[in-house]
Amino acid sequence: MSNSALPLNRLNIFSFKGVQMKTFHITWLMFFVCFFGWFGLAPLMPSIREDLHLTKSQVGNLIIVSVSSTIIARLIIGRLCDTWGPRKTAVRLLIVGSLPVFLVGLANDYTSFLLFRAAIGVIGASFVITQFHTSKMFASHIKGTANAVAGGWGNLGGGITNMVMPLIFAAIVGFGFTKGDAWRYAMIVPGIMMLIVAFLYHRYTKDTPAGNYDEIGKTAKATVKTDYSVLKDWRIWALTMAYAMCFGMEITFDNVASLHFVDTFKLSQSSAGFWAGVFGLMNLFARALGGILSDKAGKRYGMRGKGILLAIVLLLEGLGLILFAQAGTMVFAIFSMLTFALFLKMANGATYGIVPFVNEKNVGLISGIVGAGGNLGGMLFGFLFKSETITYAQAFTYIGYIVIAVGLIVLVTRFYTKAEVSEAVSYDENVAIA
Repeated sequence: MSNSALPLNRLNIFSFKGVQMKTFHITWLMFFVCFFGWFGLAPLMPSIREDLHLTKSQVGNLIIVSVSSTIIARLIIGRLCDTWGPRKTAVRLLIVGSLPVFLVGLANDYTSFLLFRAAIGVIGASFVITQFHTSKMFASHIKGTANAVAGGWGNLGGGITNMVMPLIFAAIVGFGFTKGDAWRYAMIVPGIMMLIVAFLYHRYTKDTPAGNYDEIGKTAKATVKTDYSVLKDWRIWALTMAYAMCFGMEITFDNVASLHFVDTFKLSQSSAGFWAGVFGLMNLFARALGGILSDKAGKRYGMRGKGILLAIVLLLEGLGLILFAQAGTMVFAIFSMLTFALFLKMANGATYGIVPFVNEKNVGLISGIVGAGGNLGGMLFGFLFKSETITYAQAFTYIGYIVIAVGLIVLVTRFYTKAEVSEAVSYDENVAIA
C-alpha cells in the first residue's frame, strides 16, 4: 500500500495536498457552516424575542430544544459513519439539514419557531462526522491534535455567527426591511453555505486514505462492526460527562451570551453579538492547544497523563465560570469569560484526544455517544436559564460548581486498563483506521 493510502503521521495545516489534508480542511469547514446555521439565530434572539413576544421561559425552551434534538442525531450519525462512511453521511446531513435553516423564516409564533429550532438542531451532529473522519486520516500519535484543530476551527462557526449575523441583519434592515423580516431573510445565508459545502464534500473527500468504502471493495459491515458491549466501559461515560461540562457549556453560552450581555450590561444587539463572538473565536487556538497537550501527555505519560490533563482544565473551567458569574462590570466579565473559555475549549480538545483510543474498532459509535453527551449537558443547563426564579448569573455559578465536581470524577478515572500498554508505543502499528 502506498504512503498516499495511509493515515498521515503529521499535520501541516497549510497543506491541501493529498486526500487526507483535503478531507481535513473540508470536514472542519463542514462543521463550521453547520455551526453557523445551528446558532445563526442565537445572536438575533433579542429581536426575535420582541418579534414573537417570547417569555423568558419560552426562550429557555428554545435553548433546550436547540441542543436536545442533537443528542439523538449524534448517536444516529455516529452509527451511520460506521456503516455508510463519513462522506455519504456528511453530504446527506448537509442537504437535509439546510431545509429547516432556509424555512425557519416561515415561523410566525412560538410553537412553529420551536419546531424549526428543533429541526435545525439536528445539524449539530456534523461534529461527529468531523471527529470520525479526521481520526481516519491521521496516525494515532497525532489524532488528538488533528481532531482538536478540526473541531476547534469548526467551532469557530459559533463565534463568527455571533459577530456576522447581527451585521447581516443590520444590512437587511438598511435595505428597508423590518426587524421582523430581517432575521428571517438572514438565515438564507447559512443555508446556502451548507449546500456549497455539500458539493465540496462529495467532490473532494474520501471515506479513508485508501478510498471510499465501495471503491476499496469493502462493505460497511466488513469495515467495522459495532459492538454495543462497549457501553459497559466506564471510561466512555466519564468522557461523556466531561464533554457535557465543556462542549455543553460552550453551546449553552453561544445561546445565552447575547441575551446576557444585553440584559445585564445594556449592550446593543450588535455589541453583544461581538463580545459573544469573541468567546467563540477562542476556538482558533484553544481547542487545538488542548489536543496538542493531550498528545504530548499521552506520549510521555500514556492514557493516565491524558486523563489528568482533562481533569485539570475542567477544574480551571469551573473556577473561571464562577468568576464570570460574579462579574459586576463589563471589563471583568470579558476577562473572566476569556479565562473560562480558554480552559473550556482546551477541555473539548483534551476529551477528543482520548476518545479515539478507548476502543479503536468503534470510533464512530463512541464519538457519537461522547458528542451526544455535550448536547445533553447543554440541554440540562438550559433548564437553569429557563427558570423564572434563577438569574443568569446564578445559573453560571451553579454550572461552575458542577463542572468542578465532574473534573474530580475524571481525575480519579483510570483511562487505561491492565491489558493496555502506554500509548507511547502504539503509534502507527496500532492504527485501526484504514
